[in-house]
Amino acid sequence: MTSAEPLSPQHLHSVPAEPPAPREQAAQVRQRTAWTAAELMATEFPDPKWAVPGILSEGVNLLAGPPKVGKSWLSLGLGLAVASGGKAFDTIPVEGGPVLYLALEDTPRRLQTRMGKILQGGAAPAGLTLATQCPPLPQGGNEAIANWLDRNPDARMVVVDVFAKMRGASSPGASAYDADYAAVGHAKRLADHYGVAIVLVHHVRKAGSDDFLAEVSGTNGLAGAADATLVLKRARGKADGVLHVTGRDVDEAEYALQFHAAAGAWQLLEGPATDHTIGDTRAEILRHVRSNPGTKPKDIAADTGLDSSLVRQTCSRMVADSQLVRADGGYRAPEYGGAA
Repeated sequence: MTSAEPLSPQHLHSVPAEPPAPREQAAQVRQRTAWTAAELMATEFPDPKWAVPGILSEGVNLLAGPPKVGKSWLSLGLGLAVASGGKAFDTIPVEGGPVLYLALEDTPRRLQTRMGKILQGGAAPAGLTLATQCPPLPQGGNEAIANWLDRNPDARMVVVDVFAKMRGASSPGASAYDADYAAVGHAKRLADHYGVAIVLVHHVRKAGSDDFLAEVSGTNGLAGAADATLVLKRARGKADGVLHVTGRDVDEAEYALQFHAAAGAWQLLEGPATDHTIGDTRAEILRHVRSNPGTKPKDIAADTGLDSSLVRQTCSRMVADSQLVRADGGYRAPEYGGAA
């Protein structure tokens, strides 16, 4: 059985191979649930494994976005980058390792076309396994994924596109919150046992919200059970999208992305997302303030050539929109935490 073979029904009934000893030991440490304070402080925990440093860590990562925003292009691009040990978003170097991509809404022909566009003539990575069918997690999907992970002990990521195809039926009488929490819990147990990043591609509500977590379709049980939530939203300005990220092991951040249709690729834009999603006047003021913290409106106007009254009005509005911070009579840019 090679790592490139797709999942098939017989895999669901095979007996998983024993994991290598180091992996089993790490799993035992992660799954232990009771400690004395001294034992906890004396235990050496393995460092989290990052599929994409600063953005996708081991654990369950819920990737949500509106229809046709490009979630599948993004997740397939990440799968190819991680499987080949290339650069995620054309910018972030990643450590290579096997990747399982469950493209449950695609046909093999469509996957071939998409990969051909992303690869641009390059070789397809042998470490990427693709499947267009898999049972729901509670009805054999868990075992199928576990079998693949057992055969690929160095696996770094599993992508489920889309989660709705694999979540399975809810338990009779369960509340909506409990059902959502339990659905993600199936993937969470796999991610914790194998120390791998599992990406669940999901949808957002039609109604927007100032809180990107509130836009995830379903109850708070989904984001509550996941280790990290990523929401890809369409953007205004020079960016084609903004990826909002928050989680237990990842710093909350926003990343401006540009989509290159000819290559089917999402590219990370340099600098804070606000530099790419605001109008030209605000962007010029923000760039000046970032280079000159504490600068005053008259200095901004003199150095940029913008009308002084326009600068004063725009700075006040930018403070109200959390794009600037007042500082001793002048302004400074908000703190920004980007990917390493």
